[in-house]
Amino acid sequence: MGFYLGIDGGQSSTTAMIGDAAGRVIGFGSGGPCNHVRAAEGRTKFLKAIGACVNAACAEAGVNAAEIRFECVCAGFSGGPADKRELLGELLQPKRIEVTDDAVIALAGANAGEPAVVTIAGTGSISLGRNRQGRLARAGGWGYLFGDEGGGFDITRQALRAALRHEEGWGPETRLRDTLLGETGCADVNDLMHRMYTTEFPRPRIAAMARLVDDAAMAGDVIARSILLNAAQELATYTAAVRVQIFEAGEPVFVACIGGVFRSALLLERFRMLVELEEGSSVGRPRYGPAAGALIEAYRAAGLNVDITGVPEREK
Repeated sequence: MGFYLGIDGGQSSTTAMIGDAAGRVIGFGSGGPCNHVRAAEGRTKFLKAIGACVNAACAEAGVNAAEIRFECVCAGFSGGPADKRELLGELLQPKRIEVTDDAVIALAGANAGEPAVVTIAGTGSISLGRNRQGRLARAGGWGYLFGDEGGGFDITRQALRAALRHEEGWGPETRLRDTLLGETGCADVNDLMHRMYTTEFPRPRIAAMARLVDDAAMAGDVIARSILLNAAQELATYTAAVRVQIFEAGEPVFVACIGGVFRSALLLERFRMLVELEEGSSVGRPRYGPAAGALIEAYRAAGLNVDITGVPEREK
């Protein structure tokens, strides 16, 4: 019996999922972050994280991690596949290996390998889709300097800009000023802006403050509300750009929304409304998580068309 492996390698954790030749999930494991291969001690951390999650998945599957040779491995990584294929091949020595980015495996998991569009809004943002012919299309994902509209970093950036305008007297009043200062302990917004250029405020920390914008909007702040509604518009525009590239007008298309930004009920509802204005589009949560998506991609790369079963609840 052949075994297949999907790996989701992220900034906070790494997960592995093993399936048999029939598509039945038989093992699941997790490890630490593995995306910073180029950083100091990056190679060691990468191998340790991959080894830990694969060993845990093998233990759950009841197979010998030291002896197993996977028919196919697919791994998707936050930050892309660069510099990771060779390391992964050395560690696992599978018969076939596919290395891609996290958006591709998220897309595969979102609709269990079926055609779909996934719009991801976490720290950054991107929309990716695949049609029944296997054609891929994307919009966004350009990074925090040139894009990532509607992502958490961008929402916080817009909030800080609004707070700066308020503080300097040339913008409307908003509770975002006091909210941001209360969260960070800064003396004023100008001080906060300068500190955000330092390592004290890495991008994930800045992006996490997008929840403060949602809190302010729910408390009635007009400026915070407009920031979130505009973010929803940006994300819906990404989604529409992907849809028009690879799907016919009126064709049924499932759109999965993924990422912490969609925890905002206000933003999610506006996003849903805008996307579903297009005939055939329907918005929902992903069916499976990215590790399951990576496993689906492993089967696909091996030329197998299987419906995976037994996906653990933590991946649904």
